[in-house]
Amino acid sequence: MLTNESPSSNHGESTAPPQPPAENFWQLAGLLAATVLLTLALALLPADLFKRLGNLGYAGVFFLTLFSSASLFLPSPALGAALLASKSLNPWLVGLIAGVAAGLGETTGYLAGYGGSTLASRSRFYPRIEREVRRWGALTIFILAFIPSPLFDLAGIAAGTLRMPFRTYFSACLAGKVGRFLGVAWIGYFFLR
Repeated sequence: MLTNESPSSNHGESTAPPQPPAENFWQLAGLLAATVLLTLALALLPADLFKRLGNLGYAGVFFLTLFSSASLFLPSPALGAALLASKSLNPWLVGLIAGVAAGLGETTGYLAGYGGSTLASRSRFYPRIEREVRRWGALTIFILAFIPSPLFDLAGIAAGTLRMPFRTYFSACLAGKVGRFLGVAWIGYFFLR
């Protein structure tokens, strides 16, 4: 007798989760390529652009970094902006301003997780990131904020979902982002002049 039931439904066995389609690979590759192209485009701008802008150059670094960090899972030209700005502006200020702006921008991920967003559930990396945030807390946030990686958005969502205190999240995020951008600014200052 033929039935429409699957064999696993008769025995209570679970089926393997569906594998992500190949188009996800191309989406990730496209995002990575867009990030590289945006960063290269910024590096090709006139070397004295930020110098000509004077103090407005610092505001430009702040807002470009803030807006690019506030977007979830989209390419970010913030590293390129800090590299370029440090050619002619004070690298200490560039790193500090970009780091603070990036930290402020990353609150969107935390708020998305706190609000119950399911964005992260589509990522195969999310369960591991959530496990690390649960286990190591602020240390995971700091490390992922310090290293350039798209995984930080997942860590922010996990921190919000797990109800990590905002002060703890923001302090670790800010320390990591400021450290990263100070390093980037000094690299630009020494090697791109």
